[in-house]
Amino acid sequence: MRAAILQMNSGVDPAANARAIVAAIGDARAGGADILFTPEMSNLLDRDRDRSATHLKSEAEDETLAAVRAAAREAGLWVHLGSLALEGEDGKRLNRGFLIDAAGDIRARYDKIHLFDVDLPTGENWRESAVYARGGRAVAADTPWGRLGLSICYDLRFPDLYRALTGAGAAILAVPAAFTVPTGKAHWHVLLRARAIEAGVFVIAAAQTGRHEDGRETFGHSLAIGPWGEVLLDMGGEPGLGFVDLDLAQVEAVRSRVPAIAHRRPIPPVEIAP
Repeated sequence: MRAAILQMNSGVDPAANARAIVAAIGDARAGGADILFTPEMSNLLDRDRDRSATHLKSEAEDETLAAVRAAAREAGLWVHLGSLALEGEDGKRLNRGFLIDAAGDIRARYDKIHLFDVDLPTGENWRESAVYARGGRAVAADTPWGRLGLSICYDLRFPDLYRALTGAGAAILAVPAAFTVPTGKAHWHVLLRARAIEAGVFVIAAAQTGRHEDGRETFGHSLAIGPWGEVLLDMGGEPGLGFVDLDLAQVEAVRSRVPAIAHRRPIPPVEIAP
């Protein structure tokens, strides 16, 4: 499988972001890719709630999703659209990822389960749960190259999700993200490598990067990690398109050396020693 990874600097205009993704689909196909991965919040990255609200659409009406589906169909390319900000129900937004096949059909949807509610030492604070509805399903989907497990950004810190995905047969994990710079510098590489190592899987993490129109700064360093934990691609801090070739036979080769999935056992309740 040849994967293309789009590292973006998404702004506050969904139309401009959609044009960047559509152009990347064409470039990915020209580069021989089978599938393109995009970051979290590919269509809109804007912490101004009033301004961003004017751009939010339902899934059925979202112009970025429609444009990506049409471009995927025209190029004959699979696309993992890392996530879109969408209008939800009950006043809450959705942070939803999509797997789109080469015919432009939606094969899977995933709503982010773990929401980023933190206060960082830098003074940054984030309250995603005040704006976004929490997802309630773990999702994996079959592709021509192997089963793909879906997740989004802050999910990365919760290994139980990835245990469930790899237990369901995922050989590739997608971790689209818009990581902050402080947390990215400290944890991004080590967490992604850990998710690959603990289950012997490929990890593809398309990321947002740089200073955005809304004033935030994201870490970048979109990564492709092999099942032995090796970094196959690190895209650094600039927006752009990267390519990586994945040999899915390596998954079984690594698992035969360290059969961690086969050795998993239910964890009994913790006993507190007196």
